[in-house]
Amino acid sequence: MNPILLDFPEEFYTERLLIRKSLPGDGKFVYEATQASINELKPWMPWAHKNQSEDEVEVNIRDAHAKFLTREDLRLHLFDKKAGTFIGSSGLHRINWSVPKFEIGYWIDTRYSGKGYITEAVQGISEFAFTELQAKRVEIRCDTKNTRSRAIPEKLGFTLEGILKNDGLSGDGMELRDTCVFAKFK
Repeated sequence: MNPILLDFPEEFYTERLLIRKSLPGDGKFVYEATQASINELKPWMPWAHKNQSEDEVEVNIRDAHAKFLTREDLRLHLFDKKAGTFIGSSGLHRINWSVPKFEIGYWIDTRYSGKGYITEAVQGISEFAFTELQAKRVEIRCDTKNTRSRAIPEKLGFTLEGILKNDGLSGDGMELRDTCVFAKFK
């Protein structure tokens, strides 16, 4: 079956979060969140080293929206359910629909970190992948030195399947890094 023909919810809720696809117009608050969090994002995210304007972020959001519709990549935005405030971004990436399997990525607006939002989001997104998308495998990959990111899959019972040596570069592209591969499967 062609993944474009798959119908599934474009938003869902957890205890404290609204998790939904990215939409045109989201660029403004995504830009503000990345600017507020840039120092915390730079060690891990190569894109944080690009000095993007609000318009460039909006272009990226619209591209993500189009890829969601074609099922190439499923970027998801995280909002505080009560306040409606944008708190971070996640999604299901590196999709292989023939398995089906997905990789969860995530980042949070620093102003909301340390409150368990990403753990809650990853739990909800994992459940969404297994129930709505019939996932057989969900992965989380992160830099071995990113202890805060590593804590999420460890807390949620993902299995550390291995560490890929010299698998990537640091956020600034200056240092070789190792990658942890965590997974859950059905």
